[in-house]
Amino acid sequence: MTTNPLLALNYEPAFERLGDEFSDRVSAAQFPQHILRFRNDDILAQLSLENVTDDHFIEAFGKFQGREPFLAMRYHGYQFGTYNSALGDGRGFLYGQVRAKDGELYDFGTKGSGTTPYSRGGDGRLTLKGGVREVLAAEMLHRLKVRTSRCLSLVETGEGLWRGDEPSPTRSSVMIRFSRSHIRFGTFERLDAINRKDLIAILLDHVIETYYLHLVNERDRYALFYAELVEKVAELVAQWMAAGFCHAVLNTDNMSVTGESFDYGPFAFIPTYQPDFTAAYFDYSGRYAYANQPEMCRWNLEMLQVPLKRIISADDLKSGLSKFESHYEKAYQQRMLYRLGLDQLEDSIARDLVYRTVQFLQSAQIDYHDFFWEITKQFDLSWSENASNIFSQHETSNTELAQSFENWRQSYCQALGTLSSFEIDQIPARLKAYNSEVELVRPEIEAVWNSIADDDNWQSFYDLLTRIRN
Repeated sequence: MTTNPLLALNYEPAFERLGDEFSDRVSAAQFPQHILRFRNDDILAQLSLENVTDDHFIEAFGKFQGREPFLAMRYHGYQFGTYNSALGDGRGFLYGQVRAKDGELYDFGTKGSGTTPYSRGGDGRLTLKGGVREVLAAEMLHRLKVRTSRCLSLVETGEGLWRGDEPSPTRSSVMIRFSRSHIRFGTFERLDAINRKDLIAILLDHVIETYYLHLVNERDRYALFYAELVEKVAELVAQWMAAGFCHAVLNTDNMSVTGESFDYGPFAFIPTYQPDFTAAYFDYSGRYAYANQPEMCRWNLEMLQVPLKRIISADDLKSGLSKFESHYEKAYQQRMLYRLGLDQLEDSIARDLVYRTVQFLQSAQIDYHDFFWEITKQFDLSWSENASNIFSQHETSNTELAQSFENWRQSYCQALGTLSSFEIDQIPARLKAYNSEVELVRPEIEAVWNSIADDDNWQSFYDLLTRIRN
């Protein structure tokens, strides 16, 4: 009987039970070094785990002892609009699946754990910088209440890696991701490409029974699943947009069937409101630019219809997708209201306020994140009485910009004026819940990484995590 709480968890073989047509059994790489750089005790609490030591993390998630099988999942995907059949887990695998205190099933998935049959000539490793960035991205998004995977652990592994986009050799790591599911749109797309309608049906039943249990006994459960997935994805991309987050690589193999955000590579948070902001240096056409994200997520959902048409009628799929825009607009409006400290407003007032907010941010090109944090810091009850009380010290000599600011200020004051005293009292707490003092823009991340790379100083990394969480 193991004394390691991470290995003693009740792992459920939910995906494994689907059979060998969906994954390959693989082994983890053996690494020369194991230094635990990050552990997420918030997740341990979700799993009711106590007395977990650093050595337990290293044994389970660095040395990969005492647990099997590991499954490299098979999938295809559209990458920058082009179908690619040479995909699959190339530097990670499904470590195991466990139930949290909420009763839901979650995945432990690795990143950087070594080669698999789908590595395509790569080394199957993760750079330490890539691991650091993913930890920060996930924690920042979680702080901003975006539906996201999170990192459970990050172990430095002592190898030198060669990369074209980092000074090399660069340090290596292996990460454990905690998410609802690693089943992707591309998992279905692969089954369509190999002409296996039978396996599409098996996978679809599995997804519904595991993640959409409330639909199991519905007569139209397949159509209802797709319609609900459309809504979840629309809500997710609305959360990104309100948070000022640019995922950068919205390929169909990076889209989850649970509508959860995961797999953060060259992501970035926008410094100012720039619709054409592009996070990935290799996105030459701007396909995945900030403002294009809703359209790209809708396109991915449309591509998912190709395999699902073998099971679900074209009319049902069309009907489900037709609601994407309305779901998105509703969710984006609500998220922006939350960032302004508000909840329920008359729709016309809400629409005007969100429009005026975005218009001002785009014309002023002020710091996107700092704008909401300044509202959080300075909010005062008098703002609901007179628009001139809102940021009363603000001045500009630019006539057009001054008018844009005044339009926003009047709209915000009007919205506040419709609220009861009880609703006004809720605003400060909501502002703090949906906004953060931390701006996880590139210079902030680079400063943290430079301390690690130059001096092996991790304190700024841990300090930044503390600031994000607080």
